[in-house]
Amino acid sequence: MRPKQGKIKAPKRAEMDTVVLWERLSESIREIHNKKAHFLSFEENYRFAYNMVLYRKGDELYKGVTKLVAENLDRLAEEVIVPTFVTSIGTNSSKAGGNSALQEGVDRLRRGEEGTALLKSLKSVRDEHVGNMEKLKGLLAYMDRVHTKAARVPVIFEAGMQLFLEHIIHSKRWPIRQNITDTLLDQIQLERDGHAINRSAVKGCVDVLIELRDIKEPDIKNTVYKLDFEPLFLERSRNFYEEEGVTLIGSSDPTEYLQKVEARFDQETSRTQYYLSSFTEAPLLDILKDHLITPHVETIVSRGLDGMIDSDKIDSLARMYRLFVMVPSGLPVLKKAMKEAIIRRGKEINATDVGADGEGGDGEDEGDGNADLLTDIKGKGRESLVPKRKGTVGKGGANNGGKPVEVAIQWVQNVLDLKDRFDKLLRDAFADDIALQTAFTEAFKRFINNNKKAPEFISLFIDENLKKGLKGKSDDEVDVILDKTITVFQFIEERDVFERYYKTHLAKRLLQQRSVSDDAERGMLAKLKIECGYQFTQKLEGMFNDIKISNDHMNGYREYLIKTGQNPEVPISVNVLTSTFWPMSLAPQPCTIPLQMTAACSSYERYYLSRHSGRRLTWQPSLGSADVRVTFKAKTHDLNVSTFSLVILLLFEPVAEGDILTYEVRLYLTVTIRLLTTARTGNS
Repeated sequence: MRPKQGKIKAPKRAEMDTVVLWERLSESIREIHNKKAHFLSFEENYRFAYNMVLYRKGDELYKGVTKLVAENLDRLAEEVIVPTFVTSIGTNSSKAGGNSALQEGVDRLRRGEEGTALLKSLKSVRDEHVGNMEKLKGLLAYMDRVHTKAARVPVIFEAGMQLFLEHIIHSKRWPIRQNITDTLLDQIQLERDGHAINRSAVKGCVDVLIELRDIKEPDIKNTVYKLDFEPLFLERSRNFYEEEGVTLIGSSDPTEYLQKVEARFDQETSRTQYYLSSFTEAPLLDILKDHLITPHVETIVSRGLDGMIDSDKIDSLARMYRLFVMVPSGLPVLKKAMKEAIIRRGKEINATDVGADGEGGDGEDEGDGNADLLTDIKGKGRESLVPKRKGTVGKGGANNGGKPVEVAIQWVQNVLDLKDRFDKLLRDAFADDIALQTAFTEAFKRFINNNKKAPEFISLFIDENLKKGLKGKSDDEVDVILDKTITVFQFIEERDVFERYYKTHLAKRLLQQRSVSDDAERGMLAKLKIECGYQFTQKLEGMFNDIKISNDHMNGYREYLIKTGQNPEVPISVNVLTSTFWPMSLAPQPCTIPLQMTAACSSYERYYLSRHSGRRLTWQPSLGSADVRVTFKAKTHDLNVSTFSLVILLLFEPVAEGDILTYEVRLYLTVTIRLLTTARTGNS
């Protein structure tokens, strides 16, 4: 049987005197506070703290260290911060008589310097304290790891920052918080008043407030900055800008006011980004919106908008837009005002170019039977003459009795100029805002459609440009002009009226060969097709097709004359038109065609009917024109006359000088003149 083996026990450690340990450690902590840490041994002091925790004296160690830290903070407050308290905040220099302005400037300078000293002292104390706590954190690492968790207390660094809050910022012995807050607010006010301050000092102090959190607060996320400073700062800002808004709107014109307001926004944004919390920016800018913009939107618009538009102040209008979109009421007010501005200017255009009431007549051509053109019979040459409509435009307007084409062109050009002007504002000042774009469109529609002759004017404008206005222009320039015209066309509501006028004008251009460019004509047709659809342009395309086929027929007719050896006395050029495409009456007008012309007409009929059986040609002399060379004694003149005029002139061709026409011929002339008069004054 084996003998029983005993357990070997470790020898007991000698009891260590923790009082001595604390005395030596506390002395080292005081040396750290006195900035003599470089004379100390880190390993030795670490072991002192380690042994105290090991011998269950962690609580005494924790309380002892926090007491020493608190005492040092009280000392720093008394020796470093309190002596820099600002004494000049709120001083009144109004008693300085004539030197009050100079004295005020001196006071502001002194306040700035004293405030900077206070803010720097707080920052220096905070930096020193953080440095001390970093050293203590290293020495007391074992205590943080073992004791603080068990005792449920903050680690020593957090405890030190809490002590900084309680003994410096929230000190019960000295009004440090009050002085710091007042100084920060005063420094900001000095900068708002246009004086230079030490931004770095302000930023350093604000950073201290942002970093500090009261661990005793329920919401640990609330910093000292958020709880102690920001509410006061926002309240002070609210009072300042409420007063400034009233003062500026009464002493500045709208352009200057907007400049100052935008400058304030830029300043406050810079302030929050540089030395305040970024979270302060939103509520601070809301204060500016509530007191510098919202209450004065109507005043700014009523006093300044028209002047800015008339003076083409793009920068001011852009500034107004940028500021107004910040507040709910801004854009609606601007939208309404811009709409009214366009309508007002549009009414002026209508009154100036159309008539005092902005309305024209019924828009119908007055008594020009020659407007009803179907078949073009030409004399020597290719150009035909279409008499223009007679009559007045508007009722009582400045241009009443003026030439309709000139009035129409001026009106459309003025509308285009106005459109270009406001398009530029929309693009350069209003960032192509959709709401404003809609308002612009509504305004142009309203004043354009108030002019009852707008469809006719637009058609006349297109007619004039396609006849001669586009001559010498490049394809791109032509396209720009046509696009602008379509832009105005898009505003009119009575498109059926426009269609009637456009067909008539197009017919005249095609039959008289007055178009500058066939490509431009077809380009315009394509744009109308895109805008109005195929049904709108179907007949217009048919008119183009008739002219093309007629040209082919004329080429064939000339070859026919050569082959058959015919040589008509009167050369003719004929357009054969499809009755359903052209916007003129088909009723033939009675006219006794002279034999010289009858032979040429019969020759063409034989050629045409030989190629198209079952068709019937109806001649329309009201459409035609002729180039005639007339000799009056020693002078010869080339005239371009209507077909009816040619019929009359040919009656005089066989009459010798000094001879007279018989009564019967005079009667014939009377009948012819009656027909000519009827053709010119009859309803179209």
